[in-house]
Amino acid sequence: MSASRMPAEFTAADVEILCRDTLFQGFYRMDKLWLRHRRFDGGPAQEIARELFVRPSASGVILYDAPADRVLLIEQFRAGALASPHPWQIEVIAGLIGPGETPAGVAVRETEEEAGVVIAEADLELVASFLTSAGGSDERFTLYAAPADLSLAGGLHGLPGEGEDIRAATWALDDALALVASGRIDNAVCILALQWLTLNRDRLRRQWAQ
Repeated sequence: MSASRMPAEFTAADVEILCRDTLFQGFYRMDKLWLRHRRFDGGPAQEIARELFVRPSASGVILYDAPADRVLLIEQFRAGALASPHPWQIEVIAGLIGPGETPAGVAVRETEEEAGVVIAEADLELVASFLTSAGGSDERFTLYAAPADLSLAGGLHGLPGEGEDIRAATWALDDALALVASGRIDNAVCILALQWLTLNRDRLRRQWAQ
């Protein structure tokens, strides 16, 4: 179907929330919603119930050393990956966006906390802003890429007060992509970041290798 013939897009105004209850409130929140929404076939809306995992938005960054063609990735334990073959996930640097913070500011802060590397907001390039799992969560993730000299990067990092135990390491980009192909890297944000970097590799090597 051509863009000129696309039907009108539904919006939040086409959803009627009948009731919303908080089932659990901890570090994160779980709500239950009873709602009706407009139907594509124009038929009557049916009441449905959905659980929603409510959590703050997050942002992250993949660091790329263009002259060396290397990326920095971190590794840490993730409870959500216990059913995965890899409970210690290889990821991009990332963190939750707190009150008064910006996605770019969090990316800069987390880079120093999780990898010991200092970058500037002005060097961040926006990759994408997206919902991580819209079927059951309202989390929005903003992903950046940034140039960095990774010749001395690596080691153990994180904030002990937050229970963080993070190992940072650099990888040749082709080796990192091989980890995606083998299934060792199996989280969506890291896969997306590495695929974007591959698509933009030649441009970034020209732009960031100065």
